[in-house]
Amino acid sequence: MELFDNVPLVRLAAVSRKVQSRIPQSKRFEEETMAFCSVCGAQIADGTTTCAVCAGRVATAPPTTTTASAGGMSDNVAGMLAYVTIIPAIIFLVVEPYNKNRFIRFHAWQCLFFAAALFVLHIGLSIFTFVPMMALITFPLHLLVSLGGFILWIVVLMKANQGQMYKLPVIGDLAEKQANA
Repeated sequence: MELFDNVPLVRLAAVSRKVQSRIPQSKRFEEETMAFCSVCGAQIADGTTTCAVCAGRVATAPPTTTTASAGGMSDNVAGMLAYVTIIPAIIFLVVEPYNKNRFIRFHAWQCLFFAAALFVLHIGLSIFTFVPMMALITFPLHLLVSLGGFILWIVVLMKANQGQMYKLPVIGDLAEKQANA
């Protein structure tokens, strides 16, 4: 059995079924047929599709938070779209079915505050470029701020799509206060 210790059970089950299918029906015995779990590949009783462990996991899976708003778009998709630019964020704060939802309002406000913070950082760095020799220092800082902003943007996009209210350090508190108002 050492030979097959590193092979996943699902793969072994698939190989076993393939080998059994090649044996002619007349040479197979009824008591030799085995059923395997469709999820993990463990041997199970005939007539069932999953083992008790996998059936328990499927039954206790947490529900996803993709409730649909009155507008027909799910909350997590609307929250994610709020981060695309500031335009959808402003639209979601103004349009009727979306401005009633706290989750969407939070992500819209966080997007606006995040865009404002990046704008202020870039303006502040641009002021230092007028000082002689500071442009050599501020150019890499512009790149770092832009890269950090892009990475944070991807993170908040993914968190909003997963239905989580991920708060950025200072901006998230401000957005939460505005969303609760």
